[in-house]
Amino acid sequence: MKLINIKLSAVFFLALVLIQTVGCKKNYTDPSKAPVDDALTTSRGLTGVAVGLQRVYTFQRASSLYTQITTDGFVTRQLNIINQGNTAEYQLFLGGTAVDGTNTILANLWINSNKIIFDANNVLRNAPALADKGYASGLIAYASLFKALAIGNLAMNWDHVPDTIGANVTFITSAEAFTKAIGILDNALVVIAANPMSAQFLANIPAGIDIVNTLHALKARYALNVGNNALALTEANAVNLTIKSTFNFDAITLNPIWETATSTNNVYQPIDSTMGLPPALAPSLTDKRVPFYITVNPTSAQRFRINGFAAASASGWPLYLPGEMMLIKAEASARQNNLPNAIVYLNQVLTKKPADDPFGVGADQPVYVGAITQAALLTEIYRNRSIELYMSGLRLQDQRRLERPLAERKRNYLPYPFVERDNNSNTPADPPN
Repeated sequence: MKLINIKLSAVFFLALVLIQTVGCKKNYTDPSKAPVDDALTTSRGLTGVAVGLQRVYTFQRASSLYTQITTDGFVTRQLNIINQGNTAEYQLFLGGTAVDGTNTILANLWINSNKIIFDANNVLRNAPALADKGYASGLIAYASLFKALAIGNLAMNWDHVPDTIGANVTFITSAEAFTKAIGILDNALVVIAANPMSAQFLANIPAGIDIVNTLHALKARYALNVGNNALALTEANAVNLTIKSTFNFDAITLNPIWETATSTNNVYQPIDSTMGLPPALAPSLTDKRVPFYITVNPTSAQRFRINGFAAASASGWPLYLPGEMMLIKAEASARQNNLPNAIVYLNQVLTKKPADDPFGVGADQPVYVGAITQAALLTEIYRNRSIELYMSGLRLQDQRRLERPLAERKRNYLPYPFVERDNNSNTPADPPN
């Protein structure tokens, strides 16, 4: 079986790990280092594994962050290809049968998601044995967050995902995967409620992520995706919308979207100021969210350029936005036929000014004046999710959940990477285009 050698981080105490193709049994050993099992028995070793999760999720073009945003952006018509020589991106831009199991972006998203799940499992299995329960709870919460993100990304793109990590594993539906992610997040919240995370643990992980709020936010996101509207509403209400939660970048570890797309102008850029929405749903010309996410240069050959959370090399990337939580509340209320409350939450997004949002994302638009029906409100909620959460990696799942026409996306679900199919006889048949 072919081995792929990946260097994770200077702060990753386990140094080098070897990743086998996902369908094969993993062997994470390095004979020049301390045995992995020994490293996983100390807070220092477990912290190294945990910090490595964020590294795998956010570092460079192969990262989960780049591959999820890019895949979703092309498939839902948000992005325009600039250089067709970027084969994997160009295949996603074309969509349909042009996207197959050879696509390296899909392979990287698949491999890294499973890598994160594997490493998170090591932390979750070993952290409870630590004597310092506050440090242990921090490790559990942090690893659970990344494990849930990895499972969620798989479930947003594939109609079935591996049930676990190992050789020739079986698959579960995407809905079952979201439910599994909810259980992981719920357990983390229970653990940190019993033993609050220690200040020492929080000082030993990268700054930026608000763990508690992010656990609630992800739980709200995935609950909405499985139709548990009451839970989605409860969890969205538990999020403090004044606090940022971000992946932070610097001069050494660059924002991967900026590094590959924004800075080069040689891979992709926004499709245009409609954000890929059909005319009936396109943003108003006065919507202030458009210039937040997209800059326009009328004299440039590439008129529309990426702005927002990939405007600079050190731009932080949010794990969720306050507007997402408001719109989850709106959708959950509408689906429970509480239309007055749905309008209240929708108007919070529509009328929000940039200065009133921690990230500066604000529409500053009039209140909703359309039809007061569930169908009309869900359409307006989708419209605002597409604008408020532009290039967030969430639109494909939104389109399916809100039953948008197939013509608005270039694929419904993605084909399985050959890295899995060639090594796992349980891999399902590829879904239709």
